Amino acid sequence: MTLALISDIHGNLAALEAVFGQLDRLGIGDVLCLGDVGGYYPELDACADLLRARRIPCLMGNHDNYLATNTPCPRSDSANRCLDYQRRTARPDTFAWLRSLPHRHDLKGLSAVHAGWIDPIDETFAPSDAYFAGMPGEAFASGHTHVQFVWRGKDALYCNPGSVGQPRDGDPRAAFAIWESGTFHLHRIDYDIDRTEEAMRKAGFDAYFFQNLRIGSRIGGKIDTPPHV
Repeated sequence: MTLALISDIHGNLAALEAVFGQLDRLGIGDVLCLGDVGGYYPELDACADLLRARRIPCLMGNHDNYLATNTPCPRSDSANRCLDYQRRTARPDTFAWLRSLPHRHDLKGLSAVHAGWIDPIDETFAPSDAYFAGMPGEAFASGHTHVQFVWRGKDALYCNPGSVGQPRDGDPRAAFAIWESGTFHLHRIDYDIDRTEEAMRKAGFDAYFFQNLRIGSRIGGKIDTPPHV
Protein backbone atom coordinates (compact mmCIF):
# COMPACT_ATOMS: atom_id res chain seq x y z
CA MET A 1 0.00 0.00 0.00
CA THR A 2 1.19 3.50 -0.87
CA LEU A 3 -0.35 6.30 1.17
CA ALA A 4 0.54 9.99 1.30
CA LEU A 5 0.35 11.69 4.70
CA ILE A 6 -0.32 15.41 4.90
CA SER A 7 -0.94 17.57 7.97
CA ASP A 8 -1.28 21.10 9.31
CA ILE A 9 -2.49 22.81 6.15
CA HIS A 10 -3.79 25.80 8.12
CA GLY A 11 -5.69 27.49 5.32
CA ASN A 12 -2.62 27.76 3.06
CA LEU A 13 -4.15 26.93 -0.31
CA ALA A 14 -1.02 27.60 -2.39
CA ALA A 15 0.94 25.08 -0.32
CA LEU A 16 -1.82 22.46 -0.45
CA GLU A 17 -2.14 22.77 -4.22
CA ALA A 18 1.62 22.37 -4.61
CA VAL A 19 1.58 19.18 -2.55
CA PHE A 20 -1.32 17.73 -4.52
CA GLY A 21 0.45 18.65 -7.75
CA GLN A 22 3.51 16.71 -6.64
CA LEU A 23 1.43 13.73 -5.53
CA ASP A 24 -0.31 13.72 -8.90
CA ARG A 25 3.06 13.70 -10.65
CA LEU A 26 4.12 10.77 -8.45
CA GLY A 27 0.91 8.93 -9.28
CA ILE A 28 -0.23 8.75 -5.65
CA GLY A 29 -3.97 9.04 -5.17
CA ASP A 30 -4.45 7.67 -1.66
CA VAL A 31 -3.97 10.46 0.87
CA LEU A 32 -4.70 10.86 4.58
CA CYS A 33 -4.82 14.30 6.20
CA LEU A 34 -3.78 14.30 9.86
CA GLY A 35 -5.67 17.44 10.76
CA ASP A 36 -5.47 21.20 11.21
CA VAL A 37 -7.03 22.23 7.95
CA GLY A 38 -8.01 25.43 9.74
CA GLY A 39 -6.10 28.15 11.54
CA TYR A 40 -3.55 30.82 10.52
CA TYR A 41 -4.03 31.47 6.79
CA PRO A 42 -7.17 32.82 5.12
CA GLU A 43 -8.27 30.22 2.57
CA LEU A 44 -9.95 27.68 4.84
CA ASP A 45 -13.03 27.23 2.64
CA ALA A 46 -10.95 26.58 -0.47
CA CYS A 47 -8.70 24.08 1.34
CA ALA A 48 -11.71 22.23 2.76
CA ASP A 49 -13.36 22.21 -0.67
CA LEU A 50 -10.26 20.77 -2.30
CA LEU A 51 -9.91 18.02 0.30
CA ARG A 52 -13.57 17.09 -0.02
CA ALA A 53 -13.48 17.18 -3.81
CA ARG A 54 -10.59 14.72 -3.74
CA ARG A 55 -12.38 12.62 -1.09
CA ILE A 56 -9.43 12.85 1.28
CA PRO A 57 -10.15 11.42 4.74
CA CYS A 58 -9.19 13.97 7.37
CA LEU A 59 -8.69 13.88 11.12
CA MET A 60 -9.56 16.65 13.56
CA GLY A 61 -6.70 18.85 14.72
CA ASN A 62 -6.64 21.29 17.60
CA HIS A 63 -7.25 24.32 15.38
CA ASP A 64 -10.12 22.51 13.68
CA ASN A 65 -11.52 21.84 17.13
CA TYR A 66 -11.18 25.50 18.15
CA LEU A 67 -13.23 26.43 15.10
CA ALA A 68 -15.74 23.60 15.47
CA THR A 69 -16.41 24.40 19.14
CA ASN A 70 -15.92 28.18 19.00
CA THR A 71 -13.23 28.06 21.67
CA PRO A 72 -9.93 30.01 21.77
CA CYS A 73 -6.43 28.67 21.49
CA PRO A 74 -5.04 28.74 25.06
CA ARG A 75 -1.45 29.42 23.97
CA SER A 76 -1.31 32.07 21.25
CA ASP A 77 -2.87 35.48 20.70
CA SER A 78 -1.63 35.38 17.10
CA ALA A 79 -3.39 32.08 16.49
CA ASN A 80 -6.58 33.48 17.98
CA ARG A 81 -6.56 36.49 15.70
CA CYS A 82 -6.32 34.16 12.70
CA LEU A 83 -9.03 31.89 14.09
CA ASP A 84 -11.30 34.90 14.60
CA TYR A 85 -10.87 35.83 10.94
CA GLN A 86 -11.88 32.32 9.86
CA ARG A 87 -14.88 32.35 12.21
CA ARG A 88 -16.08 35.53 10.49
CA THR A 89 -15.45 34.44 6.92
CA ALA A 90 -15.75 30.65 6.51
CA ARG A 91 -19.00 29.11 5.28
CA PRO A 92 -21.38 27.22 7.59
CA ASP A 93 -20.86 23.99 5.65
CA THR A 94 -17.12 24.22 6.31
CA PHE A 95 -17.73 24.41 10.06
CA ALA A 96 -20.16 21.48 9.83
CA TRP A 97 -17.49 19.46 8.03
CA LEU A 98 -14.88 20.32 10.66
CA ARG A 99 -17.24 19.20 13.41
CA SER A 100 -17.66 15.83 11.67
CA LEU A 101 -13.96 14.95 11.55
CA PRO A 102 -12.85 11.85 13.48
CA HIS A 103 -9.99 11.79 15.98
CA ARG A 104 -8.20 8.65 14.80
CA HIS A 105 -7.69 6.58 11.67
CA ASP A 106 -6.38 3.01 11.79
CA LEU A 107 -5.23 1.07 8.76
CA LYS A 108 -3.61 -2.33 8.60
CA GLY A 109 -0.31 -1.79 10.41
CA LEU A 110 -0.63 2.01 10.69
CA SER A 111 -2.35 4.14 13.33
CA ALA A 112 -2.79 7.88 12.75
CA VAL A 113 -3.96 10.81 14.87
CA HIS A 114 -3.41 14.54 14.74
CA ALA A 115 -1.37 14.95 17.91
CA GLY A 116 -0.84 11.94 20.19
CA TRP A 117 -2.43 8.69 21.29
CA ILE A 118 -3.26 9.91 24.79
CA ASP A 119 -4.85 13.13 23.51
CA PRO A 120 -5.39 12.79 19.76
CA ILE A 121 -6.21 16.48 19.27
CA ASP A 122 -3.69 18.39 21.40
CA GLU A 123 -0.70 16.47 22.76
CA THR A 124 3.03 16.93 22.28
CA PHE A 125 5.20 13.91 23.03
CA ALA A 126 8.60 12.38 22.35
CA PRO A 127 8.26 9.02 20.60
CA SER A 128 9.67 6.07 22.52
CA ASP A 129 9.12 2.35 22.86
CA ALA A 130 7.64 3.03 26.29
CA TYR A 131 5.16 5.53 24.85
CA PHE A 132 3.93 3.12 22.17
CA ALA A 133 4.00 -0.01 24.35
CA GLY A 134 0.69 -1.83 24.27
CA MET A 135 -0.74 0.23 21.42
CA PRO A 136 -2.10 -1.72 18.45
CA GLY A 137 0.01 -1.59 15.32
CA GLU A 138 3.67 -1.22 14.55
CA ALA A 139 3.70 2.09 12.68
CA PHE A 140 2.33 5.41 13.87
CA ALA A 141 1.88 8.86 12.33
CA SER A 142 0.81 12.24 13.66
CA GLY A 143 1.34 15.91 12.91
CA HIS A 144 0.66 18.87 15.23
CA THR A 145 4.26 20.03 15.84
CA HIS A 146 4.99 21.09 12.24
CA VAL A 147 8.39 19.35 12.48
CA GLN A 148 9.10 16.60 9.96
CA PHE A 149 10.99 13.51 11.12
CA VAL A 150 10.98 9.72 11.35
CA TRP A 151 11.81 7.80 14.53
CA ARG A 152 12.48 4.08 14.72
CA GLY A 153 12.46 2.21 18.02
CA LYS A 154 12.77 -1.42 18.92
CA ASP A 155 9.10 -2.22 18.45
CA ALA A 156 7.59 0.85 16.81
CA LEU A 157 8.07 3.18 13.86
CA TYR A 158 6.81 6.77 13.98
CA CYS A 159 6.54 9.57 11.42
CA ASN A 160 5.60 13.20 11.64
CA PRO A 161 5.07 14.29 8.02
CA GLY A 162 5.61 17.94 8.91
CA SER A 163 3.35 20.82 7.95
CA VAL A 164 1.96 21.61 4.53
CA GLY A 165 1.01 25.18 5.39
CA GLN A 166 3.35 26.40 8.15
CA PRO A 167 6.61 24.43 8.47
CA ARG A 168 8.48 25.21 11.68
CA ASP A 169 11.66 23.17 11.23
CA GLY A 170 13.70 25.75 9.35
CA ASP A 171 12.71 24.53 5.86
CA PRO A 172 10.02 26.76 4.30
CA ARG A 173 8.97 24.18 1.72
CA ALA A 174 5.65 22.39 2.16
CA ALA A 175 6.16 19.03 3.86
CA PHE A 176 4.51 15.64 3.47
CA ALA A 177 5.37 11.96 3.77
CA ILE A 178 4.68 8.75 1.90
CA TRP A 179 4.01 5.42 3.64
CA GLU A 180 4.98 2.52 1.39
CA SER A 181 5.88 -1.11 2.11
CA GLY A 182 6.34 -0.46 5.81
CA THR A 183 8.62 2.56 5.32
CA PHE A 184 8.06 6.30 5.69
CA HIS A 185 9.61 8.56 3.03
CA LEU A 186 9.87 12.30 3.76
CA HIS A 187 9.23 14.85 1.01
CA ARG A 188 9.34 18.64 0.56
CA ILE A 189 8.05 20.80 -2.29
CA ASP A 190 8.42 24.51 -3.06
CA TYR A 191 5.23 26.56 -3.33
CA ASP A 192 4.24 30.13 -4.14
CA ILE A 193 4.73 31.89 -0.79
CA ASP A 194 4.09 35.25 -2.49
CA ARG A 195 0.54 34.09 -3.19
CA THR A 196 -0.11 33.22 0.46
CA GLU A 197 1.39 36.51 1.63
CA GLU A 198 -0.88 38.43 -0.75
CA ALA A 199 -3.93 36.52 0.52
CA MET A 200 -2.96 37.48 4.07
CA ARG A 201 -2.56 41.16 3.15
CA LYS A 202 -5.97 41.17 1.47
CA ALA A 203 -7.41 39.65 4.65
CA GLY A 204 -6.01 42.56 6.66
CA PHE A 205 -2.97 40.94 8.30
CA ASP A 206 0.39 42.66 8.52
CA ALA A 207 3.72 40.98 7.78
CA TYR A 208 4.20 39.74 11.35
CA PHE A 209 1.60 37.05 10.67
CA PHE A 210 3.21 35.63 7.54
CA GLN A 211 6.89 36.60 7.29
CA ASN A 212 7.73 33.35 9.12
CA LEU A 213 6.76 31.43 5.98
CA ARG A 214 10.02 32.58 4.36
CA ILE A 215 12.19 30.88 6.98
CA GLY A 216 10.03 27.94 8.03
CA SER A 217 9.29 29.00 11.60
CA ARG A 218 6.56 29.80 14.06
CA ILE A 219 4.99 33.24 13.92
CA GLY A 220 7.64 35.35 15.64
CA GLY A 221 10.58 33.46 14.16
CA LYS A 222 11.16 30.49 16.49
CA ILE A 223 12.42 27.36 14.69
CA ASP A 224 11.57 24.03 16.30
CA THR A 225 13.45 20.73 16.23
CA PRO A 226 12.35 17.10 16.64
CA PRO A 227 11.84 16.10 20.28
CA HIS A 228 14.89 14.68 22.01
CA VAL A 229 14.43 10.99 22.62
